[in-house]
Amino acid sequence: MASVEQINVDSDEAGMRVDRWFKAHYPDLAFGALQKLLRTGQVRVDGGRVKADTRLEPGQTVRVPPMAAETAAARGPVTAKTIRNDSDDNALKRMILFEDKKVLVFNKPAGLAVQGGSGIVRHIDGMLEAFRNAKGEKPRLVHRIDRDTSGILVVARTRGAAQKLTTSFRERDTKKTYWALVKGVPKKREGRISTWLVKEQTPDGDRMRIAKHGEPGADHAVTDYRVVESAGQRMSWLEMEPVTGRTHQLRVHAAYMDCPIVGDPKYFEDDSNWEFPGGIQKKLHLHARRIIIPHPDGGVINVTAPLPPHMVQSWNLLGFKETNADMED
Repeated sequence: MASVEQINVDSDEAGMRVDRWFKAHYPDLAFGALQKLLRTGQVRVDGGRVKADTRLEPGQTVRVPPMAAETAAARGPVTAKTIRNDSDDNALKRMILFEDKKVLVFNKPAGLAVQGGSGIVRHIDGMLEAFRNAKGEKPRLVHRIDRDTSGILVVARTRGAAQKLTTSFRERDTKKTYWALVKGVPKKREGRISTWLVKEQTPDGDRMRIAKHGEPGADHAVTDYRVVESAGQRMSWLEMEPVTGRTHQLRVHAAYMDCPIVGDPKYFEDDSNWEFPGGIQKKLHLHARRIIIPHPDGGVINVTAPLPPHMVQSWNLLGFKETNADMED
């Protein structure tokens, strides 16, 4: 039987509304049930009654009654920080958005690498050892997202599923939707970016740059985008769909429009005239929001990933509403 929980508000959750905090921590708790808990005083913050639109501050303590706690298989939004002391098995289970015998879809937290590399100790590919099946098969990666990008990551549970899913990605038989917070507002509210990209080595590691057609090693990169909302001319929320799948493609294409992604350490050039907004964290604001992909056994997988805490915080501060994008999907 579940007991009352006392949960501290994390620094990533500053300014978050109580109802959105519960949605992030307890996604299975119905809105009506939460309203009843608030109305009867069973949910409290620092011992006091609160309303759904009360804003939370870091360090405050939220009283979570048993009814809410019982709805959550695992507590709290998954971040690289919250899974640090988790076993690989538990951490992966907390990230699952969809699963069956052939496919897993994870909501990868920002800051967790997909594969190993220099200085990388823990990554999804290594963690998947904990998910080997009775035949000894380890789930296989079928695509990648950047370490600092959060959101949808599709993994195949069998060799056959991996072949079919990889083919779907290669033949562009998938629809991937990303959300980004960028500096400024693109000149066109929606459009297509088509360039050539080439990888170059820099003192700070590999970096992609815009290249000329025919330049050695250059690959064609195409991205569709639209502006969902904007905060004046200062920042805007872009919905981006990569038609191709090049390294850092969305990050380079955003910068190419003079609207680099907020918190991007590689492609956000220093601008002495632009101050980083207060209350917005210096983390990459790029999230793999949704994927629609053929299932290996027929039918379609259609999965959406909730925003990571640092982007929820930014959306709250800017007054952006997620439903404004989802209504047009």
